[in-house]
Amino acid sequence: MKPLIAPSLLSADFLELGKAIHMINQSEADWIHCDVMDGRFVPNISFGLPVIRAIKKLAQKPLDVHLMIVEPERYIAAFHDAGADMLSIHIEASIHAHRSLQQIRSLGMKAGIVLNPHTALSLLEYIVEEVDYILLMSVNPGFGGQQFIEHSYRKISELKEMLIGRGSQALIEVDGGVDVENAAKLVRHGADILVAGNAIFSADNPQEIIHQLKNCHTS
Repeated sequence: MKPLIAPSLLSADFLELGKAIHMINQSEADWIHCDVMDGRFVPNISFGLPVIRAIKKLAQKPLDVHLMIVEPERYIAAFHDAGADMLSIHIEASIHAHRSLQQIRSLGMKAGIVLNPHTALSLLEYIVEEVDYILLMSVNPGFGGQQFIEHSYRKISELKEMLIGRGSQALIEVDGGVDVENAAKLVRHGADILVAGNAIFSADNPQEIIHQLKNCHTS
């Protein structure tokens, strides 16, 4: 099956955000990935609720909102109201991750859990049943344009084996350093959703890059 493609607006030109969303609407992308950073959980600040609400007004694709913030449970309902269709929280930032994931689902959103590059898959043992997707960071979160961390391939494979063993239908999302050069390998190792930012928005023809990512399994 073709992977789902989620262009990351973190790498878009914020002065031309409307044009970026229009481009994604007209492309083969499946989701729009929105990184929310608070300057505490990660050493950067991106955008928050007002921008998500504005994006939702233009977006014709579901909003995949990734919270890179401390105490994400305080804002779950607010991001739902702002227009998030999928909401993912970091296991490292969530003292009560099980409760938070249940809340996300109760509001009708898809629930995701996120793991940083150093975080062990074993922490998922007792919450696999509560997630619709698992986002593996393949760079250290906080900034776009970073180099892909090579051990991520093994981590994806191990996670896929875990999910199969548990009979889970959860999807595997990968974010960080994803481009047309490694997309096919990521899919072979078990990735279902590819988040790409710099690879798309730095290209002369972003829609062509999205097309290549979408069809990487045939290359």
